[in-house]
Amino acid sequence: MAVTISDEALAELISAYTREAGVRSLERRIADVCRAVAVQVAAGNTEKPNITKEKLHEILGPQRIESEVAERTAMTGVATGMAWTPWGGDILFLEATKMPGKGSLNLTGQLGESMKRVRARRDVSTCAATRSAWGWRATSPRSWTSTSRARPGGKDGPSAGVGMLTALVSLMTGIKVRNDTAMTGEVSLRGNVMPVGGIKEKLLSAHRAGIKRIVMPEKNKKDLHDLPEQARKELEIHTVSRMDQVLDLCLESSPWKTAARLLQPKSRRPRSAPEAGL
Repeated sequence: MAVTISDEALAELISAYTREAGVRSLERRIADVCRAVAVQVAAGNTEKPNITKEKLHEILGPQRIESEVAERTAMTGVATGMAWTPWGGDILFLEATKMPGKGSLNLTGQLGESMKRVRARRDVSTCAATRSAWGWRATSPRSWTSTSRARPGGKDGPSAGVGMLTALVSLMTGIKVRNDTAMTGEVSLRGNVMPVGGIKEKLLSAHRAGIKRIVMPEKNKKDLHDLPEQARKELEIHTVSRMDQVLDLCLESSPWKTAARLLQPKSRRPRSAPEAGL
């Protein structure tokens, strides 16, 4: 007896019950479905097995993989990045927060040593160096910013620089990062976006997670020919060379309007003649 799985059920099976570059897990889940059908046939069910999305949930139970993008990026200071992994790539969330302290930077999460020692602090330096040019007010001198990045396997490469800096700018300006956008790229001290590796795997992981827009280094445009045609059609890909382009594309509203608003002088009460020293 043949088992029929609808296209909708197959898409749900792939997105909600498997996560890997290959098809081994998919093969196992399909085998689970077939075994469940075999049990029903052995129990005397003579209906032709047609697996729908609803029937799939009855057999496999609650979905094992859920998208966290909308939930995680619903607040300021959170950006969605992409990372190469041995199993084909994954998205990751880069978070920044601030609280009263001594003006130090604390790094948490599964950050590799190169990220902790060099790149994270360089991103903060880039943000601080360009803050006055962009017009953003500094946070309290006696505050500290903690950037947190965590995912299975950790991260030790340079490609999260764009995301870390975007998360910091989001925190400083109070502007949320778009939840349909993922980014990758290394950032120099002067705000240049530099190329990184693993573009195909990173974009496929974002596509699999439901991301619609990609921001990546312009010098990586040549790597897009490796991307499957369907993914290229369904992804809105933006290539950039400067960090200000990244912020325009990734933040929900213009950081420059925020800068102009923050630069407006506050109204002050006119001083009396004695106070003015007259």
